[in-house]
Amino acid sequence: DVQLVESGGGSVLNGGSLRLSCTHSGYPYQSYCLGFFRQSQGKEREGVAAIEALEGDKPKTTYAPSVKGRFTISADSLNKTVTLQMNSLKSEDTGMYYCAADYCNDWGVYDGEPLLASKFAYWCQGTQVTVS
Repeated sequence: DVQLVESGGGSVLNGGSLRLSCTHSGYPYQSYCLGFFRQSQGKEREGVAAIEALEGDKPKTTYAPSVKGRFTISADSLNKTVTLQMNSLKSEDTGMYYCAADYCNDWGVYDGEPLLASKFAYWCQGTQVTVS
């Protein structure tokens, strides 16, 4: 079965940087979709960024408008880790961050398209990011 282990997060001042990592295992294929979502108190879960790792091809990525230009998602297939580098953090970036994954056999990641939590079958435990 697919398993996800998330690490990173923590507290940082406005303008600072943090990195989240999500290590995955159990995928029988080289192609997959993995995303990061966040949820702040009193708000709905929001898709932040996602990557579709394609075997033998350049990965596809998408970002929420609120983080585009500040966050970068990347995949390390050798170490089976997806990383979300978060720069120029703002107080509104505060929340619980979750990584999620799916085989995405019948859907994909497209730049500019919003991320739907319902598309992802596997979720990690979440990690807190606090910007003050």
